[in-house]
Amino acid sequence: MHEVFELATAHAKECVDLTERVSEAVKRSGVRSGLCHVMVLHSTAAVVVNELADPNIGLDLLRALDRAVPERDGWLHDRIDDNAHAHIKAAVLGPSELLPVRGGALVLGTWQRILLVELDGPRSRRVSVSVLEG
Repeated sequence: MHEVFELATAHAKECVDLTERVSEAVKRSGVRSGLCHVMVLHSTAAVVVNELADPNIGLDLLRALDRAVPERDGWLHDRIDDNAHAHIKAAVLGPSELLPVRGGALVLGTWQRILLVELDGPRSRRVSVSVLEG
């Protein structure tokens, strides 16, 4: 099963919880045991698994990325699109996560959530969810 959904981000940088939407896709798939691949279809956003019960974790993640990859540092791509920092941060985090499915549900730890990390918003983003039986 494969589906793509859209969501609108609200800020230049933010973490958006995708867990419920991905869980719903897994249920619709009918797969009881297998894998779920979640991928953002853009090069200035990322998908990660982390906690969001305390929203400060998302803010801390964004702050750490800003420290590691400054917005202005003479990036060559900025001559074209002025968002090189977002491309670099997204490449470091990665566009996707692969998660186990057992009993027709995602297998996640107590505090784990699937997060879209917006790095160049606000924008409309497309997220691909593929559920494979296995």
